[in-house]
Amino acid sequence: MRLHKNLVLAVVRTLNQIFNDQVYADKAVEKILKSNPRWGSRDRGFIAETVYDIVRWKRLYMEIASVSEPFQKEAMLRLFAVWATLKGISLPPWDEFRLVPTRRIKGRFDELSKIRKFRESIPDWLDEMGSDALGEPLWSEELKALNQVAPVVLRTNTLKTTREDLKKVLAEEGIQTFILKDYPEALVLEQRSNVFRTKAFSSGLFEVQDASSQKVALFLEPKPGMRVIDACAGAGGKTLHLACLMENKGQIIALDIYHQKLKELKRRSRRNGAHNIETRLIESNKVIKKLHGKADRVLIDAPCSGTGVLRRNPDAKWKLSNEFVLALLDQQAEIFHRYAKMVKPGGKLVYATCSILPQENEVQVERFLKSDAGQDFELEKDLHLWASKTGYDGFYMARLHKRN
Repeated sequence: MRLHKNLVLAVVRTLNQIFNDQVYADKAVEKILKSNPRWGSRDRGFIAETVYDIVRWKRLYMEIASVSEPFQKEAMLRLFAVWATLKGISLPPWDEFRLVPTRRIKGRFDELSKIRKFRESIPDWLDEMGSDALGEPLWSEELKALNQVAPVVLRTNTLKTTREDLKKVLAEEGIQTFILKDYPEALVLEQRSNVFRTKAFSSGLFEVQDASSQKVALFLEPKPGMRVIDACAGAGGKTLHLACLMENKGQIIALDIYHQKLKELKRRSRRNGAHNIETRLIESNKVIKKLHGKADRVLIDAPCSGTGVLRRNPDAKWKLSNEFVLALLDQQAEIFHRYAKMVKPGGKLVYATCSILPQENEVQVERFLKSDAGQDFELEKDLHLWASKTGYDGFYMARLHKRN
């Protein structure tokens, strides 16, 4: 593989935004690609994949390259040199790489790979927290799985098509997929591709949604004609799935504290042909109080550490902190207590996160059930989805029934 200087420097500029300016990786990559529309698919793929690789393995590469933060341009070029050498790519004779000790890189890699925090490229505090919470074998398995590149999974919009028909339509556009057993609407791409440029996407035939995430709406057991509340709807990935499962019948109330996310949900709803979704901005507790005892189903897709989705958001490892996770626990508990009041007697609630840490999951459920707010609820079922077991994102979900 021959390296082109303009592409290498584009990678370095993008890494600078992520590491030094604290821009989210997906936004930084999107920005650099938009600024260079003449790049072909191979060049665009090289930049995106290289950036994500270096972000994923930042700690390991830092140790091998003997650099520290904040990164200067020379340090980021050394990180790139480590990436290229470990990929078996020869460094060109540029001045930028003149002093890079390529022979030493592989030896350091072999040495550091014996130590988990370097091998899996993770901060000390998170390694300790995960190990304490899950135990050594499971935590090690999860870390390894969460460092793999996430597959691209589509969810069929059954308001407009079937999974079999979608598979055929995508094949006609040159995109090959395979059906995922036990996931009724899921298709997995055989090769990564920009599916957002397809006619099938613009026609609203599918959404991109990980297989584990697709389990959440199903777990809520919604039925046509119900009143369902998605209490932390965001941009609405699970809201749209609920609309499909309810066959556009009944009412879905999508709540969130961010206006822009709800605006995006409205746009996606139009493309999907989902007509039973009403968005409401949570500007005060009055919005919640008006819905007390009114919902057949409530989904609390709680804000969380995102430790189950590090494969697709590897920069989260470097943005999280122990203090942030501890603050999240109180926020989750408060949301649980406030939003559970919207469930009517006989109704059901699902609490879900994309975290694998028990303190955000089953511990929160136990805490709620022991509180005054949870005295009318009972746990029906809970489910752990481990990346190391499923090959998809890590998730937790618990379904609670409110007694009559």
